[in-house]
Amino acid sequence: MRLTIRTNLAMRVLMACAVNEGHMVRRAGIAKVANASENHLAQVVHLLANEGYIETTRGRAGGIVLARKPDEITIGQVFRHFEAHVPFAECFAAHDNTCPLQAVCRLRLALSAALEAFYKVLDDMTLADLVADNAGLEALLNLPHPDMMMPQEGCNGTGLN
Repeated sequence: MRLTIRTNLAMRVLMACAVNEGHMVRRAGIAKVANASENHLAQVVHLLANEGYIETTRGRAGGIVLARKPDEITIGQVFRHFEAHVPFAECFAAHDNTCPLQAVCRLRLALSAALEAFYKVLDDMTLADLVADNAGLEALLNLPHPDMMMPQEGCNGTGLN
């Protein structure tokens, strides 16, 4: 199993927001510390905002903050929002399923049970669990407050740097 890049980036954005809880972070700052393309990150930020995980504010003092407390965001929820559209195997696809074994395949049943167990573990884990007492993560994702940034460091007019 391999997660999509979007899911991976979504978790990086959420962890960065949780580590920096209490102040807005800029998209450019997250892209830098998360080793991600700012354009790709912009798409993920948009999806996270649409799903109600983060709030975005445009303008000079803008940025990104969590829309909910870290202990209210389960990792299973996030993964489902980003991975649900990607079938685990061909036989899980509603369309484009050409597997001739589908009606009698026991592997599909085993894979379904395994996926359910996978999500159950993630449902029991919150964003708070990922960041609490994690000094290494905090050192990597701690970003400067936008209002403390020098003007040349960052505003390109979108407020979501």
